[in-house]
Amino acid sequence: MAEYSRDVMKQNGLADTVIHELPAIVSFPEHSEFRVEAPTEISIQANTLGHSLKTTEDGIRGEIIDVGGGAFSDYAGKDARGKIILTELSYSPARHEKQRIAGIKGAIGAVMMNWGKPDNEAVPFGSVKPVWGNPTPENAKTEMPTIPCIGIARTAGLKLREMAKKGPVSVWFRTHVENGWHPVQITIARMPAASNSPEKDDFVLVGGHQDSWPGEAATDNAAGNACKMELARVFMQHRDKLRRGLTFGFWTAHETGTMAGSAWYADRNWDDLRRHCVAYLQIDQPAFIGTTEWATHSNAELKTFHSEIEKRLLDKKIKWKRSVKSGDSSFFGLGIPMFAGQGAFTDAELKETANATLGWWHHSIDNRLDKMDWTLMQEHIRMYAAYLWELTTAPVLPFRFTPVAEQVIARLEEFKEPGRAVGLEGAQASARKFAEAAARIDAAAAAESERFRSGSGSEEAALLLNGAIKRLSRILVPLQSTAIGTYGHDPYGYTPQTTMIPCLYDLGQLSGLSDGEQRWMLETRLVRARNRVADALEDSTAIVKDALAQLR
Repeated sequence: MAEYSRDVMKQNGLADTVIHELPAIVSFPEHSEFRVEAPTEISIQANTLGHSLKTTEDGIRGEIIDVGGGAFSDYAGKDARGKIILTELSYSPARHEKQRIAGIKGAIGAVMMNWGKPDNEAVPFGSVKPVWGNPTPENAKTEMPTIPCIGIARTAGLKLREMAKKGPVSVWFRTHVENGWHPVQITIARMPAASNSPEKDDFVLVGGHQDSWPGEAATDNAAGNACKMELARVFMQHRDKLRRGLTFGFWTAHETGTMAGSAWYADRNWDDLRRHCVAYLQIDQPAFIGTTEWATHSNAELKTFHSEIEKRLLDKKIKWKRSVKSGDSSFFGLGIPMFAGQGAFTDAELKETANATLGWWHHSIDNRLDKMDWTLMQEHIRMYAAYLWELTTAPVLPFRFTPVAEQVIARLEEFKEPGRAVGLEGAQASARKFAEAAARIDAAAAAESERFRSGSGSEEAALLLNGAIKRLSRILVPLQSTAIGTYGHDPYGYTPQTTMIPCLYDLGQLSGLSDGEQRWMLETRLVRARNRVADALEDSTAIVKDALAQLR
């Protein structure tokens, strides 16, 4: 696939297209034997999940306990120690986080039932490795899987759930999986901007994974790769109009290595990405059948930009949510704002299918070409082209930071009471100052954009504003979207990371702790997190102040 991607992109005119080979810890899971042993014996078809621990030949057995979605809150009043959990296979939280939480709670194994309607018989694949990318000596000890995990059809899972409601259910399973280090390949294709562009070294990164689970994997992610190839073909014909270039990433070890390919690219191309990448568009699973709405997730500074395009080009309901670390979103630490948009099911449809946001066939051999909607494929490519045209040609980057300030202020207000113990009031004051600064730079960027539309824009002003905008993202994206900070990767699906300003997530615990070792240790960590927040906001305000002073 890497060679095919390379050849097609070169045929499309992107001469600077290369394959990079890297070592990655990846997983090759196979089937699993699974049966209910009591109160009655039933054999159930199952797949071993990627990076599951390999059981002994004797397998494991134990009482099954239903923990619903598998989040921390779902364990309230339940003792999972020494038991095998039954959980929903959804992204609330992701499989990787369900496994991590189950291990923390003392479970010895996990059975994850597929999503979809109650009659869905598709047996899912998937990975449960929390470590994002390749492990380090440190997180190999704390973030690698700790229990064996299998996936079963929804039909079987619902039957198990009903049995468990009536009394104890004993189950047994055995996993088959090879986990280890192997060479994997990613394909990178670069399209330079016009040679006379004042920002020809800058670029937009467009990425999606080129590997898949067994089967056609039509929507996940053959369709996404086709979009990237077509976008490259068309944009190459208009390269002389591009102020910024495009870099296309075809990632691998997506599920099998928990984003090892994109994480490696982020780590190994740090200087270039940090200086020159303005945004990241992720294309993963576009144009699947049955969707009638459009959903975009993004860092908040991109919301105004893509929302205006969506309102102009789409005649359907549009949803938005803040980006969290999912898919190949390996660039938050770098401070590169990201976004992804695709067709979406209605809320009523999601309720009927256990929140099957990506279709009941997701991660199964049923993901065939009949799950593609070719009319929607045209709509998706049109939307992606519109996004990229604006980002690659706009004299002033169309980012707006007032939405970021609003989210920061709202989140700090939620922590107002527990935050008193760590001096959060100072960070709140810094947030208000930044909100004022954000409004000023947003106004300046909008005004300069309007001057360019009327033919009187200043290149000097545009370069000054764009430089400030990139520096703001480098500070604010890690604050919005990482718990670990700039120089690392949070685990996949990590619960704090799903919230705004993840480093402050544990502030809510303080009010429930009395004076003593546990409280004092947590306070120490949270004071440092508070300092990180305050510094980021103060530094962002200073960037705006300096840029606007030079504009005068």
